[in-house]
Amino acid sequence: MSDIERDPEPPTFADLDIDDRVLKALSDVGYESPSPIQAATIPPLLAGNDVVGLAQTGTGKTAAFAVPILSKIDLTQKSPQALVLAPTRELALQVAEAFGKYSAHIPGLHVLPIYGGQSYGVQLSGLRRGAHVVVGTPGRVIDHLEKGTLDLSKLSYLVLDEADEMLKMGFQEDVERILADTPEYKQVALFSATMPGAIRKISKQYMHDPVEITMKSKTSTASNISQRYVQVAHQRKLDALTRVLEVEDFEAMIIFVRTKQATEDLAEKLRSRGFSASAINGDIVQAQRERTIGQLKGGALDILVATDVAARGLDVDRISHVVNYDIPHDTESYVHRIGRTGRAGRAGEALLFVAPRERHLLKAIEKATRQPLAEMQLPSVDDVNAQRVSKFGDSITESLTSDNLALFRKMIEDYEQEHDVPLADIAAALAVQSRDGEAFLMAPEPPPAPRREREPRERPARRFDDGPPTRSRGPEGQELATYRIAVGKRHRVVPGAIVGAIANEGGLRRSDFGHISIRPDHSLVELPADLAPETLEALRRTRISGVLIQLQPDSGPPSGRPRGGRDDRAGGKFQRDRDSRKGPRE
Repeated sequence: MSDIERDPEPPTFADLDIDDRVLKALSDVGYESPSPIQAATIPPLLAGNDVVGLAQTGTGKTAAFAVPILSKIDLTQKSPQALVLAPTRELALQVAEAFGKYSAHIPGLHVLPIYGGQSYGVQLSGLRRGAHVVVGTPGRVIDHLEKGTLDLSKLSYLVLDEADEMLKMGFQEDVERILADTPEYKQVALFSATMPGAIRKISKQYMHDPVEITMKSKTSTASNISQRYVQVAHQRKLDALTRVLEVEDFEAMIIFVRTKQATEDLAEKLRSRGFSASAINGDIVQAQRERTIGQLKGGALDILVATDVAARGLDVDRISHVVNYDIPHDTESYVHRIGRTGRAGRAGEALLFVAPRERHLLKAIEKATRQPLAEMQLPSVDDVNAQRVSKFGDSITESLTSDNLALFRKMIEDYEQEHDVPLADIAAALAVQSRDGEAFLMAPEPPPAPRREREPRERPARRFDDGPPTRSRGPEGQELATYRIAVGKRHRVVPGAIVGAIANEGGLRRSDFGHISIRPDHSLVELPADLAPETLEALRRTRISGVLIQLQPDSGPPSGRPRGGRDDRAGGKFQRDRDSRKGPRE
């Protein structure tokens, strides 16, 4: 492999011989100069070389391979010309969305994401219409290959994105199976954070004299920005945000969400709660955007709800806080977002909302920026109510200086004499009137539901064990059922591969898994008992280590034979030193 040294002064996108239509799209989304990985990768890919890119998540890898592919695509060929393999549905959707943005000025170009958990009908229709670029997860791509619905015979470009993650999730055989189905002469780009032996093997076997590009990660967030995170479930994010807004002392704030519709929805919900909020997104005309930003600068507006694209180039000194309401999927976006605060030498505050299943994204941000985020506890009900009482008192003090005070005093005195009502009661009635029927104090949180005492023989949830029960309760109280999958010890599967593949293809959360018991030729996995039929169908076709798992409900051990016996038909015995492995499974 040859090496390319990173140019300390990367060129502009216009210097890279990119197709003019792609160049215009990059300008539209606010990209001015390429990141180091883009500057190093785009030229060799445009020249037709295979490329191995070693870089952390969040360095701009997607544009590094999407831009040269779009610059060379042939619109007259209707069968797929480019295939991008990604380890998860979230990344596949993110990459497909990026291709859509960068091809905005290439009419007739079609990008299709295919992944587990989505209806086959949508994907089949897209493949029949013709997709120039297909972005998919390995399991669903193999399904389409076996059905004959995906034709890779004329493929010109293949990208393996986050290849090391695909291997960790047990997709190595799937990836090699897909590579074997592609033409020998094609351009391959492989991106990975690390270079384990399996990645090196793939590069030697399926790539032709690839150029290797290595990017060193570095801290890129300002030291004057304090970074915190709050762990909160998706359904409680609005309540959590409301508490933060009521208690946190901020001058102006930008709240980042992922979609245009989410900007409008969240801004409307905040306005209904009494906050001065407005939305900006790519659909807002320039005149309205300028008017909204002018209001933010002048103090007529305190909260802006924005998407990444809409906030590019935004420079308002009074923005004291940035809230990542939706966590970004790449660290580059995170750095761009929080860079909207801490301007002109001021201190800034960055707050990140993280759902339990998104903690891996938090770890990626901390690793890439080399800065730990401090966990913040949400303000309590008492904190919020104390702040409301304080603000109520401040509003009275402020109103005492009003020019209309004498007029209203006379009206109140007349009412007091006419109705013989104490002044304190009149003032309280006016305060109630100003609330328009809304409660002033936040209601106390209900006490946590009492924990049901476990029977002595019941095993703790989420531990590996010899024989998971046919029915049990998950950590969130949902009913779990035991399912059998056709991979086991002889397939060299590990719990992480099982969880990763099933969660990805079935759209499940890691908290949806209970016991996992790996047997010699199969495994038993506890999953939600109410899985939808389409989810079950998708999981039956899921592959782990290249093997169809053929998921089906487990009927238990044969009659008269205890579960966990030595007979393989009964499942074998899962040997594990319980004392040395007391932590929860992956």
